[in-house]
Amino acid sequence: MRWALLALIGGAAYLFAVTFDLPALRMLCKPLPVLAMLLWILATPADGYRRWVAVGLVLSMLGDILLEWPINAFVPGLAAFLLAHLAYLVAYLGDTRRFAPLGLLIAGSVGGGLFALLYSRGLGPLLLPIALYSLTISAMLWRAIARLGVPSIANASRMFAALGALLFVSSDSMIGISRFVAAFDGSSYAIMLTYWLGQFGIAASVTSRHVALPYSEGQTTSRA
Repeated sequence: MRWALLALIGGAAYLFAVTFDLPALRMLCKPLPVLAMLLWILATPADGYRRWVAVGLVLSMLGDILLEWPINAFVPGLAAFLLAHLAYLVAYLGDTRRFAPLGLLIAGSVGGGLFALLYSRGLGPLLLPIALYSLTISAMLWRAIARLGVPSIANASRMFAALGALLFVSSDSMIGISRFVAAFDGSSYAIMLTYWLGQFGIAASVTSRHVALPYSEGQTTSRA
Protein backbone atom coordinates (compact mmCIF):
# COMPACT_ATOMS: atom_id res chain seq x y z
CA MET A 1 0.00 0.00 0.00
CA ARG A 2 2.83 2.43 0.78
CA TRP A 3 4.24 1.94 -2.72
CA ALA A 4 0.82 2.71 -4.23
CA LEU A 5 0.70 5.90 -2.15
CA LEU A 6 4.15 6.93 -3.39
CA ALA A 7 3.08 6.31 -6.98
CA LEU A 8 -0.14 8.30 -6.63
CA ILE A 9 1.53 11.24 -4.88
CA GLY A 10 4.41 11.32 -7.39
CA GLY A 11 2.09 11.06 -10.37
CA ALA A 12 -0.31 13.71 -9.12
CA ALA A 13 2.55 16.08 -8.25
CA TYR A 14 4.09 15.60 -11.69
CA LEU A 15 0.82 16.36 -13.48
CA PHE A 16 0.38 19.41 -11.24
CA ALA A 17 3.89 20.55 -12.26
CA VAL A 18 3.03 20.04 -15.93
CA THR A 19 -0.14 22.09 -15.57
CA PHE A 20 1.61 25.00 -13.88
CA ASP A 21 4.96 24.69 -15.68
CA LEU A 22 7.19 23.90 -12.68
CA PRO A 23 10.32 22.27 -14.19
CA ALA A 24 12.07 21.48 -10.89
CA LEU A 25 9.01 19.72 -9.50
CA ARG A 26 8.58 17.83 -12.76
CA MET A 27 12.16 16.58 -12.59
CA LEU A 28 11.75 15.52 -8.96
CA CYS A 29 8.42 13.74 -9.28
CA LYS A 30 8.45 12.15 -12.73
CA PRO A 31 10.42 9.00 -11.72
CA LEU A 32 8.49 8.41 -8.48
CA PRO A 33 5.65 6.25 -9.86
CA VAL A 34 8.10 3.90 -11.58
CA LEU A 35 10.30 3.86 -8.47
CA ALA A 36 7.25 2.78 -6.47
CA MET A 37 6.60 -0.05 -8.93
CA LEU A 38 10.22 -1.16 -8.66
CA LEU A 39 10.03 -1.31 -4.86
CA TRP A 40 6.72 -3.17 -5.18
CA ILE A 41 8.10 -5.99 -7.34
CA LEU A 42 11.28 -6.30 -5.27
CA ALA A 43 9.09 -7.57 -2.42
CA THR A 44 8.18 -10.66 -4.51
CA PRO A 45 10.20 -13.89 -4.82
CA ALA A 46 13.32 -13.45 -6.93
CA ASP A 47 13.55 -15.12 -10.33
CA GLY A 48 14.81 -14.28 -13.80
CA TYR A 49 11.55 -12.68 -14.85
CA ARG A 50 11.53 -10.31 -11.89
CA ARG A 51 15.19 -9.45 -12.43
CA TRP A 52 14.71 -8.36 -16.05
CA VAL A 53 11.53 -6.42 -15.32
CA ALA A 54 13.38 -4.65 -12.49
CA VAL A 55 16.17 -3.76 -14.93
CA GLY A 56 13.55 -2.37 -17.30
CA LEU A 57 12.02 -0.23 -14.57
CA VAL A 58 15.41 1.18 -13.58
CA LEU A 59 16.18 2.05 -17.20
CA SER A 60 12.74 3.62 -17.54
CA MET A 61 13.46 5.88 -14.56
CA LEU A 62 16.69 6.92 -16.25
CA GLY A 63 14.73 7.69 -19.41
CA ASP A 64 12.22 9.73 -17.41
CA ILE A 65 15.00 11.86 -15.97
CA LEU A 66 16.78 12.35 -19.29
CA LEU A 67 13.61 13.46 -21.06
CA GLU A 68 13.03 16.05 -18.34
CA TRP A 69 16.63 17.27 -18.37
CA PRO A 70 16.95 21.01 -19.17
CA ILE A 71 19.30 20.26 -22.06
CA ASN A 72 18.19 18.40 -25.19
CA ALA A 73 18.60 14.77 -24.08
CA PHE A 74 15.94 13.23 -26.33
CA VAL A 75 18.31 10.73 -27.97
CA PRO A 76 19.88 9.53 -24.65
CA GLY A 77 16.36 9.26 -23.22
CA LEU A 78 15.28 7.30 -26.27
CA ALA A 79 18.26 4.98 -25.77
CA ALA A 80 17.35 4.39 -22.12
CA PHE A 81 13.79 3.44 -23.03
CA LEU A 82 15.01 1.25 -25.89
CA LEU A 83 17.13 -0.69 -23.38
CA ALA A 84 14.12 -0.88 -21.04
CA HIS A 85 12.05 -2.45 -23.80
CA LEU A 86 14.88 -4.90 -24.48
CA ALA A 87 14.92 -5.86 -20.78
CA TYR A 88 11.17 -6.56 -20.90
CA LEU A 89 11.70 -8.52 -24.11
CA VAL A 90 14.28 -10.73 -22.38
CA ALA A 91 11.87 -11.26 -19.47
CA TYR A 92 9.11 -12.41 -21.82
CA LEU A 93 11.47 -14.65 -23.80
CA GLY A 94 12.44 -16.32 -20.53
CA ASP A 95 8.84 -17.51 -20.18
CA THR A 96 8.20 -18.68 -23.73
CA ARG A 97 9.64 -18.73 -27.22
CA ARG A 98 6.51 -19.90 -29.01
CA PHE A 99 6.21 -18.26 -32.41
CA ALA A 100 2.72 -16.73 -31.93
CA PRO A 101 2.14 -15.61 -35.56
CA LEU A 102 -1.00 -13.62 -34.72
CA GLY A 103 0.90 -11.71 -32.04
CA LEU A 104 3.67 -11.04 -34.54
CA LEU A 105 1.14 -9.71 -37.05
CA ILE A 106 -0.48 -7.42 -34.48
CA ALA A 107 2.80 -6.10 -33.08
CA GLY A 108 4.36 -5.72 -36.52
CA SER A 109 1.35 -3.77 -37.75
CA VAL A 110 1.46 -1.43 -34.76
CA GLY A 111 5.21 -0.80 -34.91
CA GLY A 112 5.38 -0.72 -38.70
CA GLY A 113 2.41 1.61 -38.97
CA LEU A 114 3.93 4.02 -36.46
CA PHE A 115 7.28 4.03 -38.22
CA ALA A 116 5.65 4.57 -41.62
CA LEU A 117 3.74 7.56 -40.24
CA LEU A 118 6.84 9.12 -38.69
CA TYR A 119 8.94 8.38 -41.77
CA SER A 120 6.42 10.17 -43.97
CA ARG A 121 7.07 13.37 -41.99
CA GLY A 122 10.85 13.17 -42.33
CA LEU A 123 13.10 11.99 -39.51
CA GLY A 124 16.46 13.28 -40.75
CA PRO A 125 19.37 12.06 -38.60
CA LEU A 126 16.93 10.28 -36.26
CA LEU A 127 15.86 7.85 -39.00
CA LEU A 128 17.98 4.91 -37.83
CA PRO A 129 17.36 5.42 -34.07
CA ILE A 130 13.59 5.65 -34.63
CA ALA A 131 13.65 2.61 -36.94
CA LEU A 132 15.52 0.61 -34.30
CA TYR A 133 13.16 1.82 -31.58
CA SER A 134 10.08 0.87 -33.63
CA LEU A 135 11.51 -2.60 -34.23
CA THR A 136 12.28 -3.03 -30.53
CA ILE A 137 8.86 -2.02 -29.23
CA SER A 138 7.25 -4.26 -31.84
CA ALA A 139 9.33 -7.22 -30.64
CA MET A 140 8.54 -6.46 -27.01
CA LEU A 141 4.80 -6.29 -27.72
CA TRP A 142 4.95 -9.51 -29.78
CA ARG A 143 6.57 -11.46 -26.97
CA ALA A 144 4.14 -10.07 -24.39
CA ILE A 145 1.24 -11.25 -26.57
CA ALA A 146 2.97 -14.62 -27.06
CA ARG A 147 2.75 -15.23 -23.29
CA LEU A 148 -1.06 -15.24 -23.56
CA GLY A 149 -0.91 -18.71 -25.10
CA VAL A 150 1.13 -20.32 -22.32
CA PRO A 151 -1.20 -22.00 -19.77
CA SER A 152 1.64 -22.70 -17.33
CA ILE A 153 1.91 -18.96 -16.64
CA ALA A 154 -0.65 -17.49 -14.26
CA ASN A 155 -3.52 -15.99 -16.24
CA ALA A 156 -3.33 -12.66 -14.41
CA SER A 157 0.38 -12.35 -15.22
CA ARG A 158 -0.26 -13.05 -18.90
CA MET A 159 -3.02 -10.46 -19.12
CA PHE A 160 -1.17 -7.79 -17.16
CA ALA A 161 1.96 -8.14 -19.30
CA ALA A 162 0.09 -7.95 -22.62
CA LEU A 163 -2.04 -4.97 -21.56
CA GLY A 164 0.98 -3.23 -20.02
CA ALA A 165 3.04 -3.70 -23.17
CA LEU A 166 0.21 -2.38 -25.34
CA LEU A 167 -0.22 0.72 -23.17
CA PHE A 168 3.54 1.36 -23.09
CA VAL A 169 3.68 1.16 -26.89
CA SER A 170 0.66 3.48 -27.08
CA SER A 171 2.48 6.02 -24.93
CA ASP A 172 5.59 5.79 -27.10
CA SER A 173 3.43 6.21 -30.20
CA MET A 174 1.88 9.38 -28.83
CA ILE A 175 5.34 10.78 -28.08
CA GLY A 176 6.36 10.15 -31.67
CA ILE A 177 3.19 11.65 -33.10
CA SER A 178 3.29 14.75 -30.90
CA ARG A 179 6.99 15.34 -31.63
CA PHE A 180 7.23 14.52 -35.34
CA VAL A 181 3.68 14.79 -36.73
CA ALA A 182 1.51 17.22 -34.78
CA ALA A 183 1.08 18.12 -31.14
CA PHE A 184 -2.42 17.55 -29.79
CA ASP A 185 -4.32 18.92 -26.82
CA GLY A 186 -3.69 16.99 -23.62
CA SER A 187 -0.79 15.04 -25.10
CA SER A 188 1.38 15.46 -22.00
CA TYR A 189 -1.33 13.95 -19.80
CA ALA A 190 -2.27 11.16 -22.20
CA ILE A 191 1.37 10.17 -22.72
CA MET A 192 2.15 9.95 -19.01
CA LEU A 193 -1.08 8.22 -17.96
CA THR A 194 -0.72 5.48 -20.57
CA TYR A 195 2.98 5.18 -19.71
CA TRP A 196 2.35 4.74 -16.00
CA LEU A 197 -0.52 2.32 -16.59
CA GLY A 198 1.66 0.37 -18.99
CA GLN A 199 4.47 0.14 -16.47
CA PHE A 200 1.96 -0.86 -13.81
CA GLY A 201 0.71 -3.70 -16.01
CA ILE A 202 4.25 -4.96 -16.58
CA ALA A 203 5.08 -4.70 -12.86
CA ALA A 204 1.81 -6.45 -11.95
CA SER A 205 2.76 -9.30 -14.28
CA VAL A 206 5.59 -9.94 -11.81
CA THR A 207 3.58 -9.75 -8.60
CA SER A 208 0.73 -11.84 -10.01
CA ARG A 209 3.05 -14.72 -11.00
CA HIS A 210 3.12 -15.98 -7.43
CA VAL A 211 -0.40 -15.16 -6.26
CA ALA A 212 -3.01 -17.93 -6.33
CA LEU A 213 -6.27 -16.24 -7.25
CA PRO A 214 -9.71 -17.79 -6.52
CA TYR A 215 -10.78 -20.17 -9.29
CA SER A 216 -7.40 -19.78 -10.99
CA GLU A 217 -6.09 -22.50 -13.25
CA GLY A 218 -4.80 -25.51 -11.37
CA GLN A 219 -6.58 -24.57 -8.12
CA THR A 220 -9.36 -26.80 -6.86
CA THR A 221 -12.35 -25.43 -4.99
CA SER A 222 -14.97 -27.03 -2.80
CA ARG A 223 -18.17 -26.02 -1.03
CA ALA A 224 -17.50 -28.51 1.74
